[in-house]
Amino acid sequence: MEAGAPAPAPQSYGDETGSAGSGQPLSERADVQAFIRRMSAQHGFNPARLQATFERARLQPSIVAAMSKPAESKPWSGYRPIFMTAKRIDGGVAFWRAHAAALARAEQVYGVPPEYVVAIIGVETQYGGNMGKYRVLEALATLAFDYPRRADYFRKELENFLLLARAEGVDPLEPRGSYAGAMGYGQFMPSSYRSYAVDFDGDGHRDLWRNPRDAIGSVANYFSKHGWRSGGPVAAPASVSGANYPGLVSRRLSAPQTSVASLRAQGVTPQGPVNDAQAALLLELQASDGPEYWLGFHNFYVITRYNHSQLYAMAVYQLSQEIRARYRGAAASLSGPPSVVRAG
Repeated sequence: MEAGAPAPAPQSYGDETGSAGSGQPLSERADVQAFIRRMSAQHGFNPARLQATFERARLQPSIVAAMSKPAESKPWSGYRPIFMTAKRIDGGVAFWRAHAAALARAEQVYGVPPEYVVAIIGVETQYGGNMGKYRVLEALATLAFDYPRRADYFRKELENFLLLARAEGVDPLEPRGSYAGAMGYGQFMPSSYRSYAVDFDGDGHRDLWRNPRDAIGSVANYFSKHGWRSGGPVAAPASVSGANYPGLVSRRLSAPQTSVASLRAQGVTPQGPVNDAQAALLLELQASDGPEYWLGFHNFYVITRYNHSQLYAMAVYQLSQEIRARYRGAAASLSGPPSVVRAG
């Protein structure tokens, strides 16, 4: 789950997992040599230095295997408990308290409430406690050269990572991240890091690994640049009836186009006050005792720009609400929103 990356597809990739030789230096491969020549020609990298870097890097076959087992392949009943835990909620409250000034300034600058920034960092890395164990260079190179299904995407990310490391004065063999090459508190992919990371405390560096203030500003900036509407709603539970609502359920990630008024007319009833003129998606989540129905508004769609999954966006939303309630002293329940209404 990384900023700017599509969620990995939940299928098996057969013999692709066997193409990466364990421990093989990347520099020995002809395709890596071609990549080094291109980076030198297009971006002015010293080919000898890049060669030395790739000589010290190894392919990681376990990464390709991990790509076929994303959490997003679980149903909502299995996905939600991963994130809605007392530890993650309490950790979010502690993180908010520790960085209240930066979170308040991020809201002022970018219009994104603190609970959503905190929830993103909580879902991604448990507030910096788990930023990933893989060398980012090795993760990206393994996927760029031994994962044909998405090789073009990861080769571009490898290119962005080397450009980022050069710009920030970082040894490219030093940073560690997820198996997909996502980095820092908010698990930004290199292209997102280069495009959306900000130096939020003015120290001259955009450091998403060690500086939570930069991470807070960068997550808020990412949302802002993807169209977050300050003060806008994110999601609301709904009930359904009649024969028309199944055709309204959103099965793909797209911006909301249907008005709440139109959804009402076809059997979808928001649970709580909702502006009928705004557009919404009808979401169906598979809970343990039947489907849950929700409306997802424009800001819900913005969260899916961070990770392309409705389950991810709903986990961020629900975690944000629990953290905000606990932070403000309200009693927060882990059993799920009491206003959820199921079909039937």
